Parts: sequence; C-alpha cells; structure tokens
Amino acid sequence: MQEEQQPEAAADPMSSSDAPEDGPKETSSVSQNISDADAFKILLEMKLKKRQKRPALPSTVTELDAEDGSKVYVVGTAHFSDSSKKDVVKTIQEVQPDVVVVELCQYRVSMLKMDEKTLLKEAKEINLEKLQQAIKQNGVMSGLMQMLLLKVSAHITEQLGMAPGGEFREAFKEASKVPFCKFHLGDRPIPVTFKRAIAALSFWQKVKLAWGLCFLSDPISKDDVEKCKQKDLLEQMMAEMIGEFPDLHRTIVSERDIYLTYMLKQAAKQIELPRASENEPRKYIPAVVVGVVGMGHVPGIEKNWNSDLKIQEIMSVPPPSASTTQSYLQRLTEVPQQ
Repeated sequence: MQEEQQPEAAADPMSSSDAPEDGPKETSSVSQNISDADAFKILLEMKLKKRQKRPALPSTVTELDAEDGSKVYVVGTAHFSDSSKKDVVKTIQEVQPDVVVVELCQYRVSMLKMDEKTLLKEAKEINLEKLQQAIKQNGVMSGLMQMLLLKVSAHITEQLGMAPGGEFREAFKEASKVPFCKFHLGDRPIPVTFKRAIAALSFWQKVKLAWGLCFLSDPISKDDVEKCKQKDLLEQMMAEMIGEFPDLHRTIVSERDIYLTYMLKQAAKQIELPRASENEPRKYIPAVVVGVVGMGHVPGIEKNWNSDLKIQEIMSVPPPSASTTQSYLQRLTEVPQQ
C-alpha cells in the first residue's frame, strides 16, 4: 500500500502582470523600493478586483463550498467538445482562481503542450511500438487494455476530426494568465487505474470487454458528444455500463471520483498572505479553485464532497488471488468428460 502523495503540478505556479517591462526611469527606481510582500499585495488586489462576486457561469459548472470558506467550481466537460472549451475559459476568466485542477495525471500531461494537429496524428497512430511501451509500463493485460481504450479514443478522434483533451489545454492556457494561479494534476496515475481495473475483472469479463472494444465501429456525431453534457443521458449510459461491468465501473469511475474529490479538497485550502516581517501575525483568505473534469465524474464528486476521504486503499494494486488464478487455469485446461 502506498502512502498518500499529492501529484506534482504540471507547471510551476504561474503569475503574470500587465505592467510593461520598459518604462520611465522614475517608475523603475520607485518599483525597486517595493518589497516582495507589497508587490504581492498589489497584484493580489488587482486579481480580487477582477474576480466577479456573482460570476456568470455556464450551466455545466457545479459550485462546492469548503469548510474554511474556500469555493470550488467544477466544470463538467465532454472530452471531445468545442463547447466545453468555451465553458472552461469563461469560468476561469469569471472567478480568477488561485488553483486550477484538471482530470489528468503525470502520464498524460504531455497533451497540454502538444498542438491539435500533432495530437490528432498521435491519436490515430496505434502501432507495435506503442503497444510494447504500454505493456512494459503496465504489464501484459493492463497494457493490452490501455491500447484497446486508446483504440476507442482513436475511433472517436477519426469520426469527429478532433483531438481529445482540448478543455485541459484551454485550462492550462487560461491559468497562466491569472496572477498567482497554480495548476494541479488531479487524476489518479493511469497505471494504477488500469492495474486495479484488470484485477477486478474475471477472466471471461476481460475477454468479453476486449472483444467489444476490438469491434467498435459505430459512427459518432458531434451532436452525440454534446448530448453527453446532459446528466440524464449520461446517467443512462453509465447505468448500462454498470449492468455490464460493475467492477470496471467501480475502478475506472467511482474510485477516481474519490481521488478527484480528494485532490480538489486539498487544493481548496486557505491561502496565507505574505508578511512584511516574522513578527506580523499570519493572515489567510479563502481559496478559489476551478476543477475541470469529465461530466461523468461530477455526480461522484458531489456525493463524496462532505466525506472524510482516504486514498491509500485505492492507490494499491491487489495481486490476483491464488484461488482465482487456479480457477482460470482449470477452466482453460478442463477436459470434457466423454
């Protein structure tokens, strides 16, 4: 069992200022006399003035309150959606957050800095080299499952002509424009998710799932993707999935709901203001956080928000039991009686 660890941010804490670098010498000499604490306060005041007290938010945003007064705005997105990109940009501009948390882990962070054309090409090219890399990283069964799910993503990419994760790239760009806004990776590492998912399925469930993914060919329209932002349709789709593979839903969706909630709550900690000296008392203000997650995770985040969450258990990878392995071997080697 692993210890609780908060993933490293995708980028260093970012800050920006509208002040030009070149200016009159008098202004330059005055600015040199401003302490770091005073400069921070000035920029923070500018940011707070720009932050809307009653933000005009998209309908896809869910507001959550932390115990210390911090506010979290969760943007539920469809991963292949131009509309979701606009929702993310609008939300960040309105609330001027202190932290942006996205549904990515360190193994998928490369998509933040790749352009749309490159991502489109990468998503469509599933070759032997990628398969070998996935198997080396996650093991045979988890690696094969990862490639099959990549095939699903590639199928959607080819159908829509749109690379996934556009809302995360927009979040990364917008966060860099907000003074003192940190950017956090909020998803569980994908190798852990795949290994736990494989361990949760029986042998025949793995075969059935792989067979279904291999022969995925149904056409998908942009309207179908946008409909995923409707909670009633999404819940219907999830219900069908639960009925087919309930253990898969638990590991891929429910456990990640818990992890994402935990990371959002960790981000929603009060912010300590800088002090001019150590003798000055510490002062804190509530934080504002924007979370960018797939719409399917929003109900689970709402459900878990007021719970005392511990993530040690869902970060461990249980080994297959001897009895289960023996059962698989018996099924495969059983000789029919004459």
